Amino acid sequence: MSDFNTQVIEEFRANGGKVGGMFEGANMMVMTTTGAKSGNAVTNPLVYLPDGDRIVLIASNGGADKHPAWYHNLRANPEFTIEIGTEAYQAKAEEITGAERDELYARMVAIMPGFAEYEAKTSRRIPVLAAYREPA
Repeated sequence: MSDFNTQVIEEFRANGGKVGGMFEGANMMVMTTTGAKSGNAVTNPLVYLPDGDRIVLIASNGGADKHPAWYHNLRANPEFTIEIGTEAYQAKAEEITGAERDELYARMVAIMPGFAEYEAKTSRRIPVLAAYREPA
């Protein structure tokens, strides 16, 4: 994990899910997935889009030409842990495609315009996933 991600996760956990800097005021979560290849727990901070009883994840990878590792992890092992604020719960991810994908991506761009830049920087179609809370 990068030093940057480690700092964001530490700040998130120390401040009840709030972080400053470039993520000030954003909907932030910390996700822990199971590595697709390693099988190890992998933790990443991520901005998300609230959408009713689910949350929407955008696999932008900052506009890089490769999907982020967490996307591959969720494709291999869709069950993972979400931390929002001071709450943690188990969730299951599924990929969203077609018109619904485009509408959700546009909603994220409206909240965080940087996502339009990510889409412009890469030729890949940026995946959109929805995460649903697993019953306790």
